[in-house]
Amino acid sequence: MNIAKTSNFQILDCTIRDGGYLNSWKFEKKLVRELYRALSKSGVDYIEIGYRGSTKHFNSDDYGIWRFSPEETIREVVSNIDGAKLALMVDYGKIEPEDFCDAGDSMVELVRLAANKDCFKEAIALLEQIKVKGYKVSLNLMNYNNFLENERNELITMLKGTGIDYIYVVDSYGSLFPHQIGSIVEPLLSIPKIKVGFHPHNSLQMAFANSLEAVRCGVHILDSTVYGMGRAAGNLPTEIMIAFLEKEKKDRYNSIPLLNIIDRYFVNLFNENKWGYQLPYMLSGMFQCHPNYAKTLVETHEYTIEDIWKAMEYIHLKKPVGFSKKILDDLMSEGIMRGPDNQNTRSAPKKTGSNSRTDRYTQVEISYINRHKDRDFLILANGPSLNEYKDKINTFIEKYDPVVLGANYMGGLFKLHYHAFTNKRRFDSYIDTVDPDSKLLIGRSISEELIREYTDRVYERLSYIDALDPHFDIQDGLITTNCRTVAILLLALAIVMGARRIFAVGMDGYIQNQTSENMHFYKEKDEKEDRGMILEMHRWCQYFLEQIDAYLIARGKEGIHILTPTNYRAFYKGLENYIGKTKDK
Repeated sequence: MNIAKTSNFQILDCTIRDGGYLNSWKFEKKLVRELYRALSKSGVDYIEIGYRGSTKHFNSDDYGIWRFSPEETIREVVSNIDGAKLALMVDYGKIEPEDFCDAGDSMVELVRLAANKDCFKEAIALLEQIKVKGYKVSLNLMNYNNFLENERNELITMLKGTGIDYIYVVDSYGSLFPHQIGSIVEPLLSIPKIKVGFHPHNSLQMAFANSLEAVRCGVHILDSTVYGMGRAAGNLPTEIMIAFLEKEKKDRYNSIPLLNIIDRYFVNLFNENKWGYQLPYMLSGMFQCHPNYAKTLVETHEYTIEDIWKAMEYIHLKKPVGFSKKILDDLMSEGIMRGPDNQNTRSAPKKTGSNSRTDRYTQVEISYINRHKDRDFLILANGPSLNEYKDKINTFIEKYDPVVLGANYMGGLFKLHYHAFTNKRRFDSYIDTVDPDSKLLIGRSISEELIREYTDRVYERLSYIDALDPHFDIQDGLITTNCRTVAILLLALAIVMGARRIFAVGMDGYIQNQTSENMHFYKEKDEKEDRGMILEMHRWCQYFLEQIDAYLIARGKEGIHILTPTNYRAFYKGLENYIGKTKDK
């Protein structure tokens, strides 16, 4: 069947509303007016010009005008253009009927309400109040493909007695494939007097194929955005659907105005905001989860894809509504992505009130307790100062003969007694750079299988609990700390090995780094780019430095001494204080 020839569905373009997630709805009025003009010429039926909201729920300092879309601004932008009908989107829980004037005084014809399955009954009631004011109304059900069968049946029964004009299937995470469309939309098509819409996303590159299948099944209206602009992987590109229809209906559709406006505005918008198919969004589609889960896990640069796949399976089973940071925290604290620890074991005491995760570590063999009792230790972190102060650090090593611990990439700058890895990605990147005389220490997150793929060297297991719980502790050699930075873990390891004093170099901190380019003395290919994540890592390191320092002092030791320039200023004691004087007794 030639859908372009035989079908008569409507197109609703929601570029300003859905694309606004990328720029906080801060589109210039001129762009919106030109977009409205171009879409109207192209043959689009509805244009969703933004969200309706109020300062009761949204701070106007944080959002652009199209998060509120007041009537006077809409009227100004579309004046003297005989164009497509207008729609607005609202979010359930962030709108009141009083936010709408009577439809007779508005430029808007259609109001669409986005709602999750936990509130669709209340959402229908709200839409009926808005409809009384003269608007057409649509219920847009988020992630409708995750509704259970009984929930769908209840919804359909309820809708039959309402005056709702449209019901939308929203493929929120772009998870659907064409063969799944029919069973989802056809029951809705049986509801009398209600038109059915489909809102696709492009996480699996299926937006166009799914839209064609939805039309074949009989849906009445499709959503799209210019250039596919939208959060994460974006949407069905309006220009592609128009070009497709234009092949058979040249007197109805015209793609040239859209291509012109893409050339004038949206290529630059894309370069500034970036959207479209990417690995995290593909994973989001596969597991029907909010894209922020996969995006956060990928951008940590600490997990392999196998780890992330396992994590997404876990999240999918939780069936979360939207994004929950708590689920990610639980996932990490429960060790979902950790490999098995196959080391020999010995008993370590169980904490009072310990959780299941701690229990898993109560049979861990720790072979290095007090191995270097009363020796000085030097921890090599990977900040730029490690290379800048190389000569002075070597002088310090020659003078004090400390046990030297480092991790990840050391670039051959120093001879290490121990070389550690706790991150799989860095392990497979740098294991072949480890000096043959250095002893290997490997964290439990790196499986034996993975280790043996890359090396046949003898190694010891690092025993620690990587806890989000903000309390540092050591019990019978078992370290509990937040190990986002391996150098922090090595400070604790020095305590377990019996350190008399603990020094660190290259522990520069992160708050001075405006970009990821200068976080290490070398170019790290898997570097964090998100400034917020970098600052969070700095704050965690600061916090645990203070905790470890307090731990040492409470046991009659000197605190931590960072010998090279650092943002952790409380711990800084420059190299000149040591290499320029007689060695301590």
